[in-house]
Amino acid sequence: MVIVGFLCTVVPENPLLQNSVANAADASRKADSSQPMLSFVRQNCLDCHDGSDGEGGFDASTLTSDLQSPGMMQKWVRIHDRVRNGEMPPPDSEPLSEKQITQFTSVASSWLRSTQQQLNETLGRSRGRRLTNVQLERTLGDLLAVNVPVAKLLPGEQRSEGFYNIADVQSMSHFHLQSHLQAVDTVLDAAFDRLSGDHRLLDLDLDTRGVARRNPRQRCRDPEMLDGKAVVWSSGLIFYGRISASRVPESGWYRITLAASAINKPDDRGVWCSVRSGACVSSAPLMYWIGALETTEKTQQWTFDAWIEKNHVIEVRPADLTLKQARFQGGQVGAGEGTPQKVPGVAIDSMTVQRIFPGGEIDEVREHLIGTMKTRLDRKSRGLVLMSSDGKSAPEADELVAQLKHFMRRAFRHPVADDVAAPYIEMLQSELADGESPLDALRHSYRAVLCSPRFLYHYESPGPLDDHAIACRLSYLITGSMPDTELQAAADAGRLSDPGELNRQLQRLLDSDACDQFVRDFAGQWLDLVDIEFTEPDRRMYPEFDTVVQDAMLSETHLFLKTLIQQDAPAADLVDAPFTFLNSRLARYYRVDGVSGDEMRQVQLEPTSHRGGLLSHGSILKVTANGTNTSPVLRGVWLCNRLLGRPIPPPPENVPAIEPDVRGAKTIREILAKHRDHADCAVCHQNIDPPGFALENFDAAGQWRDDYLQFNGRRSKVLAPVDPSYTLPDGTPFDSFENFREIIASQPQPLARNFAEKLLVYATGASIGFADRPVVDEIVRQSESAEYGLRSLIQAVVTSPIFLSK
Repeated sequence: MVIVGFLCTVVPENPLLQNSVANAADASRKADSSQPMLSFVRQNCLDCHDGSDGEGGFDASTLTSDLQSPGMMQKWVRIHDRVRNGEMPPPDSEPLSEKQITQFTSVASSWLRSTQQQLNETLGRSRGRRLTNVQLERTLGDLLAVNVPVAKLLPGEQRSEGFYNIADVQSMSHFHLQSHLQAVDTVLDAAFDRLSGDHRLLDLDLDTRGVARRNPRQRCRDPEMLDGKAVVWSSGLIFYGRISASRVPESGWYRITLAASAINKPDDRGVWCSVRSGACVSSAPLMYWIGALETTEKTQQWTFDAWIEKNHVIEVRPADLTLKQARFQGGQVGAGEGTPQKVPGVAIDSMTVQRIFPGGEIDEVREHLIGTMKTRLDRKSRGLVLMSSDGKSAPEADELVAQLKHFMRRAFRHPVADDVAAPYIEMLQSELADGESPLDALRHSYRAVLCSPRFLYHYESPGPLDDHAIACRLSYLITGSMPDTELQAAADAGRLSDPGELNRQLQRLLDSDACDQFVRDFAGQWLDLVDIEFTEPDRRMYPEFDTVVQDAMLSETHLFLKTLIQQDAPAADLVDAPFTFLNSRLARYYRVDGVSGDEMRQVQLEPTSHRGGLLSHGSILKVTANGTNTSPVLRGVWLCNRLLGRPIPPPPENVPAIEPDVRGAKTIREILAKHRDHADCAVCHQNIDPPGFALENFDAAGQWRDDYLQFNGRRSKVLAPVDPSYTLPDGTPFDSFENFREIIASQPQPLARNFAEKLLVYATGASIGFADRPVVDEIVRQSESAEYGLRSLIQAVVTSPIFLSK
């Protein structure tokens, strides 16, 4: 019944929306200003672009003035941009005069802008945008004061322009609805179990003998007892270092505290170890990352908080793949094998594992679920019974209705009208009349509320946003969840329409821990960091890479961006900064001296360093490679689209992948030179190739290289020196990565514009349209006096008409 109700209410009846599509389409068809554009195309484009065999696969004869037709707006925008940029007509065709270009682009921009503005006024820029899987997980957690990772229960999401929240590609299937119900039930179960105390607490306190295997002579993969220490040697053996005694009785959040030291550590560093959880059996080989630590000869203590699945155990093992590894007979660990081999290892002195509840204290869960009402335990059923606020009798229906209304107000993130609340109140009253207990009736009503589109979708009307919609948009931008108490109070008081108050709330959130969440979420999608585990660098080619390095790479990028935002650093620092964040493991990987310890810290770089700025971050270099080799084309397209503000359009329709004549070509440079000889490729490759070649000094695992190497087993030979030199589209030459980086940083406006555009897309769930371009220009202009500082750009975005309108 809930699913049927959900399906029936996903698109509520709205006379304005029923007529708006037809009105916008009529306006598009009636636009007289399109006729000069059609005439221009007939006169200047049909000679080359007529029919399915038109050059570049583009058939100009199919163009119409109906911008509501699928893809038609994009086609006209691309024509406008290519004529404006001088890319069309091609050099071998009769050129257009400046007057012709000016007249065409002026008429085209006016027509495209006015048509899109009318569509936005009637439909809104972003249509039908729902919470992403992660946003849903966090919103349920904040709403019920519990923290359960239910995003994994939901179907995978499609990304557009790198982002998960683009309304145009979000889908809602029957399977998605079932998964949503499962997620809702899982969180409700956790909340009501927390309310009743129906969960198993765990408070393990393991000494050395508790950590080690129980039978010292048993050949197994738990730590062995050696000279009074629970030891795990450096080894490639799977599941080695699992601690069977740490098995958890149920899924939940746990705080792990470790005391450990190193054995046989190298002279110049400690022994880096990973901490993971998993079933640690062959039938369930997946392991979950918890953290990393560097042990030394002195015993130290570390604390980690992690979600651990039921019956999973904790594994602690040396994870630095550059360390010497022990060799075990028969694939099982005996006793003392690492000692004669002088293999590095970790000695665990103690471990505690404690169940925690980071979502909220039990009083907060109680307040969110039942308000001021009380509960008592029924002696016969051992179940929880809901009582009135005075704790003396069962709650009256009015008290339950008031609590349901309060829950709806928080769940829907807007004031709730009586007609909207009525079906849920009727459901509550109906269940009570049928004999359901007050607590069960309330829970079932909550379930219905959490299946409403008013909960799952951003409920906005075309035009300027009201204060509550502004609060939601700001909160989901920075925190990825519902507005907190202070932001909600500002919306209730109508203060967010004041730019000063809106900016104050923005600065408050950026100065809080929410900034860490914003950086992880935004960078993860904008920079494709969510894909960092998609490939695994070839161990034979990149022997220094391991999971500890990868974890540090992500931390480097997150801390770097957070610092730029907090300090309002210039946009130029995105690509050329004099500092980065390193720990001893990543510093050694990057060949940076003078960094010790496992804590990430800010490190000032030498002027001659290859590092500094996102272009040199291992995380970026890894996600732009395939784990085996690099491609200037792939990296070049990525940099143009993600950082440099030079979007590369998709290939023209009906054009198959071009196979250039590469006979006699010996290097990637020569291959692409032949590729660029093709007229259909040259226009895009003049933008793609320069940044792609500039990064060729970095290999697929993010390390610096001077030569291309060919690997044969454990040996390698030099094929050719890396040549990063090239010429930018404007004719500026560069001879090295550092030179390229300096040139890009000296022109910060495109970097600032690109950052603003990506932030707007992420914040609104809609692509940047032609009509949005003047607003983006104004956002960039507002931040110019601050050298296009990132915090200034965020402020300008949040106070812009695009952000404040549907």
